[in-house]
Amino acid sequence: MLLTTAPGTLPQSTGAQILNLLLPHHRTTDQAHATADAFPHQLRRIDDFVREAAPVVLTLPGFPCKSPNPAKTLGHLPDMGERLSLTFLDTLCAEIEKIHPPGAQVVICSDGHVFGDLIRVPDERIDAYADELRAQIRESGLRRLTVFDLRDVLGDLPHDRKRAHVHDHYAPTLDALRAEVRTDAPTLALYRGITRFLVEDTAEFPGTRSALQRECRRRAYGVIQRSRAWGRLIADHHPRAVRLSIHPQPVGAAKFGIRLLDAPDVWTTPWHSVALRETDGRWTLMPHARARRLGRLVHRDGRPSHYERE
Repeated sequence: MLLTTAPGTLPQSTGAQILNLLLPHHRTTDQAHATADAFPHQLRRIDDFVREAAPVVLTLPGFPCKSPNPAKTLGHLPDMGERLSLTFLDTLCAEIEKIHPPGAQVVICSDGHVFGDLIRVPDERIDAYADELRAQIRESGLRRLTVFDLRDVLGDLPHDRKRAHVHDHYAPTLDALRAEVRTDAPTLALYRGITRFLVEDTAEFPGTRSALQRECRRRAYGVIQRSRAWGRLIADHHPRAVRLSIHPQPVGAAKFGIRLLDAPDVWTTPWHSVALRETDGRWTLMPHARARRLGRLVHRDGRPSHYERE
């Protein structure tokens, strides 16, 4: 199906129209503005769904658990940052539905258990986070979103056995990953970003700062290995889906980086921050310590939710 664009321009395919809805939210470190034709991987997959008159399926690994650092987050359960992000994703699907009547669905692939031992967050807190995420989706009527996690794959196996299964079957070797970090700039940036998060999220460490940094660099490799493994497992279970990412992605990459909310840098996520509502109604994400200086705390359903600028 073709849609007519402005006079004097060539008509755009439905797939390109759908991708144009995603482009304003592209999370990338590239400076140049890109058009839909710069994303052949995504266009090909979207076009497949359009030809079949089927809902466009988008998979988004993320929403793992809250950072354990109280200077960054309000607690261990989803709050307004997640609520706004989920609403944004559902609204984006609704916009796609106006162009492509079968609509779209985002499968949120909650990955906290995949590397919970490496980020030092207890499994029971990860379960509580994912359960509350599902509750927010259900209570807000966000019918275009679903949550997929290791419980959907490996049931009630102990968490350590689940992690071992995913790592053993899907993770790249450490040597291969080290070589990639040395030669590939985006992978190096990812490695450095994860190392920084691990350092910031470590509340107590008995050794020196340099020893902590060495340990976090080691754990960062493990997080990337498990993240890659989770991505491959998702591809097995959702082989035709359009793959989104909460990490910045270059133009034309197989994964499409997506920005959920306004934030001071491209690495900030709702689970590493809190939401602050500005006086003009805009929302932005920032560390808890900064939001506390700028606004007043607001509770929702008896729990801390977000800040409002005073």
